[in-house]
Formats: sequence, structure tokens, C-alpha cells
Amino acid sequence: MKTQDFYFDLPQELIAQEPLLDRASSRLLVLDKDTGEIEHKTFYDILQYFHAGDCIVLNDTKVMPARLIGKRKNTGAKIEMLLLVRKDIDTWEVLVKPGKKAKPGDFIVFGDGILQAEVIEIIQGGNRIIKFHYDGIFEEILDKLGEMPLPPYITHQLKDKNRYQTVYAKQEGSAAAPTAGLHFTPELLEEIKKRGVKIAYVTLHVGLGTFRPVKVENVLEHEMHSEYYVVEQQQADIINQAKKAGGKIIAVGTTSTRTLESVTDEKGVVHAKSGWTNIFIYPGYNFKAVDYLITNFHLPESTLIMLVSALAGKEKVLQAYDVAVKERYRFFSFGDAMLIK
Repeated sequence: MKTQDFYFDLPQELIAQEPLLDRASSRLLVLDKDTGEIEHKTFYDILQYFHAGDCIVLNDTKVMPARLIGKRKNTGAKIEMLLLVRKDIDTWEVLVKPGKKAKPGDFIVFGDGILQAEVIEIIQGGNRIIKFHYDGIFEEILDKLGEMPLPPYITHQLKDKNRYQTVYAKQEGSAAAPTAGLHFTPELLEEIKKRGVKIAYVTLHVGLGTFRPVKVENVLEHEMHSEYYVVEQQQADIINQAKKAGGKIIAVGTTSTRTLESVTDEKGVVHAKSGWTNIFIYPGYNFKAVDYLITNFHLPESTLIMLVSALAGKEKVLQAYDVAVKERYRFFSFGDAMLIK
């Protein structure tokens, strides 16, 4: 299986740069994974595909304002830092640009000195381990100084931080949003509940590896990034009860999908667990938990389009993407949605 098998031609102007004013007014392409039939709807219409007893699974991770702009204490040179993984209360693994200007022992100053970062070591891959120094509560300082770490393909500045956050975001720790969930509003979630559809929450903190391109020619040689997840017992019970009663499990996003498939055994039972997953889902994978998938449109040759192709079949997915391009759907994080049923 070659990476180039998942290529499609995407015009640059179809990459959505701004979120819509109304989250749920985005377009929705519905793909039947069995027949390949395609329907064109709006996201509001998604209700017609849910039935009482089904279970929709949302990733409640919350994006940190993890992008910090500062300067070297000794030279005043500008430096950008992206928080990746919290090692302990004040120690983080970070990505620094330009990296050459962040050597062990250096200090980087943010916000007139209310936050300082000491470079502790350089680790494999060029990331840094840094220790923060500050007075007060770190999260409050980060909220004041930090910016949302928007993907590299979004070049416009985001006016409202909350638009890169789902309305149900709760567990802080992501470096990127689980973007399929950006289409939901509190009103839509309430309507889903009224129809007898169960809602379960899992947590997977999305890492920057989600944007890392597949650089190998052979898909099977790609090394998947690891991300931290949590599935509580109460939420596992909700999903298992729905599945046992014959309800469909509807994953919202590739992150919910990867979490569910990481904690479900061969008998289809979801287990309460936490840990790190580097599960790589590509065509040939046998899904144990997920029946339907709500997702956005993904980058060519990415692990995400490979996951989607595993559920619906590569030919059907690429055909649907071809239709989406012709119909001028909006792509990627702030783009339109797709339901695979």
C-alpha cells in the first residue's frame, strides 16, 4: 500500500481559513460505505441519521493556548515556543523556533517577564525540555499570554479563541482541536438527547503529530505518533449498553475513533482505560467499536484520510473527495463535515 494511493488534487482556495458564524450551518456530505451513494446536506440534517438507542461519542479534550511568543533574555532575539507534553507541574516538552537560539541554560522571557522558560535539555528530534518560572497560577498566565496553535494551513488570525474549541471541551491538554466536533452547538446536542440518542465522552489529547506528513513511500513503514487518552468506566458503560442493545456507535472525529479502537477488545467490549495510543488505522483494519463516523475533510496522503478509507474503502472515499472538490466543499479544520454511515 503506497502513500501516493491516497493523493487527491485540492485547490488551495478550498482550505477554510475562517469558522462559519453558525457552527452547525456547515455543509454535510453523507457517504454510504456499503453502496458509495452520496448525499448533500447541511450539518443540522445530521439528526435524521441518528435513532433512539444509538450512541454518539465525543472527544472532550480542550485545546491549550499553547503558542507563546517571547524573546531570549540575553539577546532580545524573538523566539516562538509551542507546548507539546507536560512532564510535571512546571516542566514541558516544547517545540522551539528558531531552535538554534534555545540552548541548555538559556532563558526565554514572555510578557515582560511574568513568565520565564529555562531550557533544560535538547532531546531526540530537536524538541526541548524546559522549566517555567512564574508567580501565580500557570494556567491563568498561559491563558493571558498564549495563542491558539492553529494548523500551518490556516494563515488568518483567529479573532475568537473559543472558535477553535468544541462547545463541550473540558479536559485541557490538546495542541490541536478535535475539529469534527466544532460543528456541534449546545442546542444540537440537546436535540440529540431528546431523540433518545446517548452521548458518551472520551478524552484524547491531540498532538501535533496529527499534522505530520507521511514521508515514507510504503504506508506500513510510517511511524505513528502517540497521544494520551482517558476512558472513564461510566462512559464505557454507556457505549457498551448501547452496543449490546443494538444501537449504532457514532464516533465524532478520528480522535474519538482512535480512542475507541484502542480500548475495545476483539468481542467489541469497550474497557475503561488510560494511557498512550499510537494506533494506526488504514485499509484492511477491522473496526471493533465504530459503526458511523462524523469527520472533516482531510489532507491528501495523511494518516487521517487513511483512517477514513479504512472505514468506507479507499475508492469510495477518494470518489467522495473528488465530488467534494467539484462541489466546492470547504476543507480541513474550519471546513465542512462528512458523515460515513
